[in-house]
Amino acid sequence: MDVATEVVRWQETHGRHDLPWQNTRDPYPVWLSEIMLQQTQVVTVLDYFPRFLVRFPDVESLAGADLDDVLGLWSGLGYYSRARNLHLCALAVMRLHSGSFPQSAQLLQTLPGIGRSTAAAIASLCFGERVAILDGNVKRVLTRVLGFSGDLASSANERQLWDEATRLLPLTELMQTMPRYTQGLMDLGATVCSAKKPSCEVCPLARACVAQRLGEPQAYPVKTRKLKRSSQSIWLLWAQAEDDSVWLGQRPTPGVWAGLFCLPWFDQREALEAAVPASYRTALQDTQPFTHVLTHKDLHLHPVRVQMPRSALATAQGRWISPPEWARMGLPAPVRKLLLQG
Repeated sequence: MDVATEVVRWQETHGRHDLPWQNTRDPYPVWLSEIMLQQTQVVTVLDYFPRFLVRFPDVESLAGADLDDVLGLWSGLGYYSRARNLHLCALAVMRLHSGSFPQSAQLLQTLPGIGRSTAAAIASLCFGERVAILDGNVKRVLTRVLGFSGDLASSANERQLWDEATRLLPLTELMQTMPRYTQGLMDLGATVCSAKKPSCEVCPLARACVAQRLGEPQAYPVKTRKLKRSSQSIWLLWAQAEDDSVWLGQRPTPGVWAGLFCLPWFDQREALEAAVPASYRTALQDTQPFTHVLTHKDLHLHPVRVQMPRSALATAQGRWISPPEWARMGLPAPVRKLLLQG
């Protein structure tokens, strides 16, 4: 079976065609969608993508924006390093490439936040370059079809899978076949070759699929090394003035929520108490703690409220920010939710 031919044919008739970043060769929306879709489900990106395009319709407008505006629009998508790299990448495209994205995967990889698979997706979808993508969904499809049992925790095995993915690429009419093949692999991974319950009966590659023949698709891909989860307890100072303004400071880079505006946080309640003027410490009120789950860390958040005049924190780092400003700012999702619930 010619895998490329089957995927191209299947995508044309059964693949996804109505996603807002499809049916274009413009690298800007394709790049934007690829960055947003990293570690994020399509249904979530469908909400953010159009709003982002309205605010920043092209790379020039994105490059000319303040980072705080970009983070504000990104707020809630998580993995905020993506938003910071998005802004840096736009600046680099304007400064180094006169506002036009490079047309090769090799050059695209030199831009901030664009790795090998993302570069290949842009280059193949927009410019028909014969380069392989290898995101999580595609790894699942190809390891199952090939019966690739190498442990992908090994960089050598990962390189071998890259070689196999490249070998399977279309060879002719690349401007037409490469975009459809690349999209087809992504569509198969998202809609047919799912992690737990693959729909092998409708898969165009079922006849060639080793995992299907062996009856054990869940055995692929193989990756033994797993990152250990950690946890951290954080006390948040929720200081509110008489006009409902809240004291917020910008988180340092690097670190959790880097560059976002956040309630001041402390590793111990005693440290939080010490940061509050002595005359207001008796007014501190502990509210219901809750847990916010990051990819590899659980944050146990303990908000502590206090009412004080705007002059009380004049010497601290941060500023008083009124409720209308919150909507435009980059705030961590749990902090935004906390403030809105008030």
